[in-house]
Amino acid sequence: MEPNGFLPVNREEMLERGWDAPDFVYVSGDAYVDHPSFGPAIISRVLENAGFRVAMLAQPDYKSADAMKTFGKPRLGFLVSSGNIDSMVAHYTVAKKKRNYDYYTPGGKTGVRPDRAVIVYCNRIREAYGDVPIIIGGLEASLRRFAHYDYWDNKVRRSILVDSRADILTYGMGENIILRVAGLLSRGIPVRKIHDVRGTVYLTAPGDRIHYESVGGWNYDDLKTDKKLYAEAYKVQYLNQDSITGKAITEIYDNKMLVQNPPMPPLEREELDRVYALPYMRTYHPSYEKDGGIPAIEEVRFSITHNRGCFGGCNFCAITFHQGRTLRSRSIESCVEEAKKIAAMPDFKGYIHDVGGPTANFRYPACDKQLKHGVCLNRRCLAPEPCKNLKADHSEYIELLNAIAAVPKVKKVFIRSGIRYDYMLADKSPDFFRKLVRDHVSGQLKVAPEHICDSVLRLMGKPSVDKYEEFRRRYFKYSKECGKEQYIVPYLMSSHPGSTLNDAVELALYLKRNGVRPEQVQDFYPTPGTVSTVMYYTGIDPLTGKNVYCTDDYREKLMQRALLQYNRKENAPLIREALVKCGREELIGSGKDCLVGYGRQESTGHRQAAGRPPHKAGAKKVAESHSGAGTREKNGGSDRKPKERRGNKTNQDNNRRNKRK
Repeated sequence: MEPNGFLPVNREEMLERGWDAPDFVYVSGDAYVDHPSFGPAIISRVLENAGFRVAMLAQPDYKSADAMKTFGKPRLGFLVSSGNIDSMVAHYTVAKKKRNYDYYTPGGKTGVRPDRAVIVYCNRIREAYGDVPIIIGGLEASLRRFAHYDYWDNKVRRSILVDSRADILTYGMGENIILRVAGLLSRGIPVRKIHDVRGTVYLTAPGDRIHYESVGGWNYDDLKTDKKLYAEAYKVQYLNQDSITGKAITEIYDNKMLVQNPPMPPLEREELDRVYALPYMRTYHPSYEKDGGIPAIEEVRFSITHNRGCFGGCNFCAITFHQGRTLRSRSIESCVEEAKKIAAMPDFKGYIHDVGGPTANFRYPACDKQLKHGVCLNRRCLAPEPCKNLKADHSEYIELLNAIAAVPKVKKVFIRSGIRYDYMLADKSPDFFRKLVRDHVSGQLKVAPEHICDSVLRLMGKPSVDKYEEFRRRYFKYSKECGKEQYIVPYLMSSHPGSTLNDAVELALYLKRNGVRPEQVQDFYPTPGTVSTVMYYTGIDPLTGKNVYCTDDYREKLMQRALLQYNRKENAPLIREALVKCGREELIGSGKDCLVGYGRQESTGHRQAAGRPPHKAGAKKVAESHSGAGTREKNGGSDRKPKERRGNKTNQDNNRRNKRK
C-alpha cells in the first residue's frame, strides 16, 4: 500500500513507508494539519526534506504513557509542542471559564489536549522512555522559556524547560534551529552537550562555560517574590531578542542554571521560499474526516503568508518575543507558486482569502540600519510617531498582489489579516491605500485602534487616535471615489494596563459620538511573554520603570467592558455604577452625550430598529455588525474628535487607591 502523502500518524502508516522506527516523533497538542500555517507541519516537513524520518503523534491520550510508545523509541528523540497556540489560552477565556470549542481538534471537541500540554506530554514521554532526548518548541514553550507570570495560577512559574524535564527548548521560528540540533544528534553528540546552538535554551550547572557573552543571573526564588526585580529582568530579556545585538541570558533554579543562547538569525528570503515550497498536503489528515474535520483549516485554506516578524511593537502582542522585530518576506515568485497550488485545489472558488502575516502590509525591514546593526533598543519604529528612518513603501506589496491576482482561476485577492494603518499613512504614495480600498477589501477591513486615550495608547505601543481618524477619513473617501459602500471593523480592548474607568468613559463617549455600537469587546488577556502582562502583574512598565495603573478587580473589569458596550440595555446598572464611581453623573440621563438613563426603562438614545444606524441632520451614517472582537463602521462615519479628557484628579485618586501592591 502506498503512503498517502501525509507523514505517518500511526504505526501502520509508518510500516507502509518501510520504516522500523522514526528518527523523531513529533508530539502536538493540535490535530495534524499539513499546511504551512501550522508550525508542526513546517518543522516536520523541513526535517523530512533534510532526510530525517518524522512521525506525527497528534493529540495523544495523555492519561498514561502508552500513547508515547505508538512508534516505539525514536532513533534521535521526541519533538513536543502544544500546537499553534498556548494550551491555557486554547482552553480558557479571559474570565478563566472553560471554552466550549477547540478549533484545532476534530469537530471542535474540547478536552482532548491537556492543560499545560507541553509539560504533561514531556512527563509522559519520560515515563515511557526515561533517557530519550526531548526538544520542546512552538508558542507555548517559546513564551514560557523564562520564569514567567502565569495568569491562570496568578503566580510566577518556573521556566517551562524546568517543569517539563525536557533537554532543549527552541524559541522563535525554529527551522534552522531544529536542523542544527537534529544534525548534531545524528552525528552522535549527546543532547546534554548541545549548548552552543542559537535559538535554544538549556540547563546546566551554575558556573559552567557559556558560549556567548551573557547577562542576567537572577534567582527564581527572588523573581517570584520581587515584582520590581521581575520587571527589570523582563526588560533585559526584551532587549536581547535581536540576533545581531542579543546576548545570552541566565536564570538560576536551585542547583541548575538556565541559559538562553542569543536568537537564531531570521530566515532570509531564499530560505523562506524553500520552506514554503515543501510538499504540504494543505489540509488535515483524512482520518479526521469522520469526526467533522479540523475547523482551524477554514481560515487559512486559501491564504498565503508572505512575511514573518513584526516591527509594529504592540505591547500586548507576543510576536516581538517569538518571531522578533526584524521583518523578512518571501519572494513574489514563491507566493505566486503557492497561489497556483491553491488555484489547483478542487474546492477552490476563485478567492484568495488573505496575503498577509503578523502584519499584512509589511514587506521590508523597518529600515536598512537593522540589517547591519540590529533593531533599536531605545525606540520604536512606528509609535507614538514613525521613526524618521522608517522605510514606508508598499510598492513591492502592490506588485505581489497584482501577480497573485493574475494567476489563472484567481478571481479576487483579499487582505484579511491585520494591517498597520499608521504605516499606510507614513507611505507618501497613496497608491496602496487606494488599491486596498478598490481591490482587496471584502466589504469590511479589520484595523486595531484599540483605544482613544493617549495615555493608554502609549502603554499599548499604539499611535494616537489622530492617526486612526486620518485613516478613517481617507478610507471612506477612497471607498466613495470607487463607488463602494465599505466598512471598518475597529478592534477595541478594555481593561488594558493604564486604562482607568475614566478612560473607559472617554472611549464610550467617543464611540457614541461616532455612532459605533460594539457587539464584542476584547478584555485584556494577560498571556505569557508580553510587555503588557508584565505591567498587569507588577504595576510597572518594564521598559520605562514607571508605575502603571492596573486593575485585577473583576467588578471594575465588568464596568469597563460595559461602558464600551454602552448600547446594551443589560449593561445599564454597571454603566450607572461606573459613572457614579468616577464622578461622571452628568452622563446619566437623556442628554445627547448621556451613556445611560435614570430609571428602569433604560435607553441609550438609539431608538432605531435593531441593526439600523442613527440618523440626524448633517451626520454621517454608521452601521454595526458582529465581526470578530470589533464593530463595523459604515462608509462616512463621523469625523468628530474625542473631547479633552476630564476627571484627571479622579484618575490620580483612583491610581493611588488601586495601585497594585
